[in-house]
Amino acid sequence: MAAIRGAICAQNTCEDISARATELVSEIFRLNNLRADCVEAIIFSATEDLTACYPATAVRERLRLDNVAFFCVREMRVEQSLDHCLRALVLVNGLAQQDVAHCYLGKAARLRPDLTSDAGAK
Repeated sequence: MAAIRGAICAQNTCEDISARATELVSEIFRLNNLRADCVEAIIFSATEDLTACYPATAVRERLRLDNVAFFCVREMRVEQSLDHCLRALVLVNGLAQQDVAHCYLGKAARLRPDLTSDAGAK
């Protein structure tokens, strides 16, 4: 089993949280050539300022991931951390950990510049 990490920033509206979460997971799927049947679970964390909706709901429905286990948690508050941030941990079968492509998009790219080529801000 491999763990793929990613993050993206969103505004605190259900529409934006849903769109950004779907964008992030879609990009993780694309970068890693994933199929839905390889994904065991997706865990989302959200900073305390994202409260409008669960990111898992939109991803499950929009990407038709009915057989994937989802879990949403609150990110711990750390001084000077990135606000409005959604993080994802995708657990997959059939991929070696050293072969995964992590995905940090937009402003969240600053969290792990060593793991991303997306330096642009969204």
